[in-house]
Amino acid sequence: MKSMKCLLAVAQAAVCILPDGWAARKKQAELPKSDREVWAETAYKIAYPVLSNLAAGTLHANMPIEQRGPSHPEYGAYGDRTKYAYLEALGRTICGIAPWLELSVDTTTRDGKMRKELLDLSIRGLRNAMDTTSADYISFAVGYQALVDAAHLAQGLMRAPKNLWGGLDEATRERIVYEMKQTRKVRPNVSNWLMFTAQIEAFLRSVGEEYDQVRVDYPVRQMNAWYKGDGVYGDGEPFHWDYYNSFVIQPMLIDVLGVMGDGFPGLRERVLKRAARYAEVTERMISPEGTIPPLGRSLQYRTAALQVLSQMALQDRLPKSLSKGQVRSAMTAVIRRFFEQPGTFDSNGWLRIGFCGAQPEIGEAYTCTGSLYLCLTGFLALGLPEDDPFWTAPGEPWTSRRAWSGEPFPQDHSIGD
Repeated sequence: MKSMKCLLAVAQAAVCILPDGWAARKKQAELPKSDREVWAETAYKIAYPVLSNLAAGTLHANMPIEQRGPSHPEYGAYGDRTKYAYLEALGRTICGIAPWLELSVDTTTRDGKMRKELLDLSIRGLRNAMDTTSADYISFAVGYQALVDAAHLAQGLMRAPKNLWGGLDEATRERIVYEMKQTRKVRPNVSNWLMFTAQIEAFLRSVGEEYDQVRVDYPVRQMNAWYKGDGVYGDGEPFHWDYYNSFVIQPMLIDVLGVMGDGFPGLRERVLKRAARYAEVTERMISPEGTIPPLGRSLQYRTAALQVLSQMALQDRLPKSLSKGQVRSAMTAVIRRFFEQPGTFDSNGWLRIGFCGAQPEIGEAYTCTGSLYLCLTGFLALGLPEDDPFWTAPGEPWTSRRAWSGEPFPQDHSIGD
């Protein structure tokens, strides 16, 4: 008993005389996380299983394929999604975290260490994906869906031209270009799919490769013809209540015109004005509790519904009606509502089909586990440095919190063309 008391006294003394040791670390762990820490740790948690397995050559072996098609006869036309799942996971992951990876390499902070690790894994993973002898080789010529996720990968590579595209070896870059051109065999649906062809051609031009201007002209002009007003495009001629303006249409229009805008005088400025309005509406749709309406199809893409809002923050193009502090606070609340919900991840850290947790019944015939990683496009603003005002501005209540608290809030007005 006496020796036990002595040991306890020694332990207590050690804590007292080592304030920078265990006790200090424990105190630090108890501090609330900053908004950027929440974003960075969540993005890392989502992306790591995909990129670490691809880098190790074990993505095909270890990634589960949760899907509805094979077990639902009414979805038989879509068939087994397994052949697309790995390109989906790769393309959508890179598309979302690319701006973060493009920041200056920093191994002195936790944020910097996480993104440096993901950058290294991305480079090794892409090398495996393009190696025809690898167990994780990914062909872009496996069918029509490959067009979609080749485009997401192309968009991601355009978003990280220095650290990611520039960090690849020449053989891998050549293979990516070859695989991208294989998707020209796919005839896109007359819908948001048109933007996938334009995105790939814009990528090819951005890296100095031969590109097809016609495969850009038609999609961009057609999408402009489908503009409905007040910051919203139709997904084809009819209008649908869903988030495809944020999933695909507006982000790809912005990035394509960033490279190809010289062929469309004045259109890029109009597209950016419309995107700012769409971002404004998105912010107003975030409830006081940090939720968004479960509207339309593909709800399993979760925070991809915030992609335009995040992209406008990244490009410093938020409308004047929105402060950076309120946008960051609103988006953080949504991120936490989605990814802190039990059931969102399986026991090995892979995303599960669902909107808020595991809800396999909302899965679409055209989606599977790989599709879910489009959620990372909601994290584009991580590409802003840690000292950017988006991160350092004081947090503020967002529009709906002000409105439903009886506080003053700005009027809302539509825009013209």
